[in-house]
Amino acid sequence: MFIIPAIDLIEGKCVRLTQGDYARKKIYNENPLEVAQQFEDAGLKRLHLVDLDGAKAGKVINWKVLETLAGKTGLHIDFGGGVQSDEDLRIVWDCGARQVTGGSIAVKNPGLFESWLSQYGGDRIILGADARNEKVAVGGWEEGTSLWVYDFVEEYVAKGVKYTISTDVAKDGLLQGPSLELYRNLQEKCPGLNIIASGGVSGMADIEALAEQQVFGVIVGKAIYEGRVTLKELGLFEVQNT
Repeated sequence: MFIIPAIDLIEGKCVRLTQGDYARKKIYNENPLEVAQQFEDAGLKRLHLVDLDGAKAGKVINWKVLETLAGKTGLHIDFGGGVQSDEDLRIVWDCGARQVTGGSIAVKNPGLFESWLSQYGGDRIILGADARNEKVAVGGWEEGTSLWVYDFVEEYVAKGVKYTISTDVAKDGLLQGPSLELYRNLQEKCPGLNIIASGGVSGMADIEALAEQQVFGVIVGKAIYEGRVTLKELGLFEVQNT
């Protein structure tokens, strides 16, 4: 299982929200490159980079940060937030993203999202399947839908999706444990899907529980920034479990 640290961006700064609420924002570092280099120095290989400004605006905003991080680290960066058009996708690829996560676009413009899957393949396009009460949430989690998350993911797996990042919005940023049931249900519905768990990780016990459940990866954000886990612990765990 991969440990995937997260950097969420607002105005180019490293922040975290609580339950996706932009009004509950905390700035942790004004230099995302410094944070990313710390991750890399600890032996971590991947980075989940989220453009929260972009998610709200419906277009990529913080592309310069992506370009800097991709150019000055060797991290495998998956980028999400505001990728809503072919032009957004081109910008993100040009700036060095290795994978792109699309959530809102998969709901609001499925034809375009499917064209990306066809053109770039399921190894590069990740399905964002964030959920509140098991219903898909989009637009930086500010919009709810009536889509049952398990059916939503299953339909896209049939169209070529190989990876999904799924956040239980109700748990995100609360440090109260991940939604193991959500991921168990996804595994049962979509065997073979590479599931990346996100939201709620409070410490190493949660990471160990997800590893036992054999998900592909786990995104860790607030637990790092609040000192609940150390980068040394995470780096060692990844070496032992990948």
